[in-house]
Amino acid sequence: MLIKTGRDGYIHPTSSEITPQAVYRQRREMLRLLATGAAGAALASWAGREALAQSVQRPGKLAALAGQKSSVAGAVTMEKVTEYKDASSYNNYYEFGTDKGDPAHNAHTLKTTPWTVEVDGLVKKPGKYALDDLLKLGAQEERIYRLRCVEGWSMVIPWVGYSLAQLLEKVEPQPGAKFVEFHTLADPKTMPFVGSRVLDWPYVEGLRMDEALHPLTLLAFGMYGEVLPNQNGAPVRLVVPWKYGFKSAKSLVRVRFTDKEPKTAWNKAAANEYGFYSNVNPNVDHPRWSQATERRIGEDGLFAKKRKTLMFNGYEAQVGQLYAGMDLKKNY
Repeated sequence: MLIKTGRDGYIHPTSSEITPQAVYRQRREMLRLLATGAAGAALASWAGREALAQSVQRPGKLAALAGQKSSVAGAVTMEKVTEYKDASSYNNYYEFGTDKGDPAHNAHTLKTTPWTVEVDGLVKKPGKYALDDLLKLGAQEERIYRLRCVEGWSMVIPWVGYSLAQLLEKVEPQPGAKFVEFHTLADPKTMPFVGSRVLDWPYVEGLRMDEALHPLTLLAFGMYGEVLPNQNGAPVRLVVPWKYGFKSAKSLVRVRFTDKEPKTAWNKAAANEYGFYSNVNPNVDHPRWSQATERRIGEDGLFAKKRKTLMFNGYEAQVGQLYAGMDLKKNY
């Protein structure tokens, strides 16, 4: 064995010769997992997601959709943006399958032209809006939002769109309207899993009126400077950054104003697990797992340390006042 020596019997190694601390800890963790028999399952889960992201081939860039810099408070996080290949290959969109890779593989069947969104219910100016008309209602902005899933993973995505409030102000909700209900397309011809027993179709979500009017609530038409990929909710979707991801309904075809709290898809499927409000709250666990931490997609290697979940997904300063005086454990 060759031993390097210096003037005092020791020479400092170069930086290239030092085992990085993260790698050292990964090796230690691998040994621990091997000892407990958990390494196989962990490796399979992590490697499977990495392989999925690499296997989804991007068919060239989509149509450009640029947005100006947003002036809305809290609309741009300085965190590292999740890579496009991850954000477009690891999705929940049950109309195209229940596995995370199903939407990227199956959503090519979705037809996004022509497209209309119906506005009805307790509103002074009901009507049907073609996609081009919706696009013209507000100035497109790029907003870099954190998005957290109730399953415990998160991403940082540069969305393109405008505040939903601009649509609401255009159609003029009636005084009796207290909630806004959102319907996703449910077309069994283009969405192979519509009709499955996983959920009651169409997918329905809802917001209280003040939540819908909050400037952070985004009507999104694009991401990463391009129109939305099908698997991410093309051609128009909701993004509510302080709530769990399932609140941000995709592929919208109807916006309905009502005086009653909407019966939402996941709340109907499992009311004890998915409350109407569904605000990101690390102090309220899902019945089957903790919400105290999360893993960030793109930096979630087998041994990556989980992040601490932030109240309201880090948007407490902007939206906390909406829930003043409420019991956030009861109104989860």
